[in-house]
Amino acid sequence: MARIPQKPLFCWDQIDELGDLQRLGLVLDALPDEGLMQALERHRGRGRDDYPIRPVWNSLLAGVVFQHGSVEQLRRELSRNGQLRWLCGFDLARGQEAVPPAYVYTRFFRLLYLHAEQIEAMFDELIEQLRELLPGFGRHLAMDGKGVRSAARRRRGLAEMPADGRRDVDADTGKKTYRGTRPACRQAGRTERPGSGWWSGSATSCI
Repeated sequence: MARIPQKPLFCWDQIDELGDLQRLGLVLDALPDEGLMQALERHRGRGRDDYPIRPVWNSLLAGVVFQHGSVEQLRRELSRNGQLRWLCGFDLARGQEAVPPAYVYTRFFRLLYLHAEQIEAMFDELIEQLRELLPGFGRHLAMDGKGVRSAARRRRGLAEMPADGRRDVDADTGKKTYRGTRPACRQAGRTERPGSGWWSGSATSCI
């Protein structure tokens, strides 16, 4: 029998066997988002609290875990699934009326943009927790990307255009370089940190 000498670092077998609500519970328990919640609640101040910050945030996380493609898909799921509303923290006594309208999510996204750095710091903290469990994690970064040719004409002054949420005003150019080989990292027993996407400059796979 051809045995696999080492299991993958990120093995999802146990998570895939869980129910959707259980997987969401794992995410809600793992994210260090208390600081973000307090900051968002301070920003709201003494305004109307028809749709509290924490349930709305938890419902957005549910949309990511359940892979909903739009806010309307998430709202339909919340309307029909009382257990999901309970897990997110919505008032069960209000029933379907507790589900936020679409405009509430629009305003909430704008509020999150104002706290983008704090959200990034939250995920950095998760990486640090993982690094404590896996010494050397992230020391070597492996990245992959695909250059997509575009027939669109370049727009002059794109960098000076204000960000309105409809376009990426930063990623105007990209570059991809190759250095080292991935098998060399595996043979050395190193822990790679995977990455993907566009970036400026060059990325080192493994040296």
